[in-house]
Amino acid sequence: MRYQVRLKQSEEGYAVWCPGLPGCWSQGETEAEALENIKDAISAYLATVEELNKDTDARYVEVG
Repeated sequence: MRYQVRLKQSEEGYAVWCPGLPGCWSQGETEAEALENIKDAISAYLATVEELNKDTDARYVEVG
């Protein structure tokens, strides 16, 4: 899957977040490090959502 992310340079390095996943953000000293870190953050975010919803009646739909 591909997710759009946003980067912002700061005094500490780079902040990075995924607008499509509220609260999913990370950082890194370099742009490359921040982009690698957000991959881990997205994976953890999605795993947490899956865990929180595992006992609910849910359906999946294909988009695009």
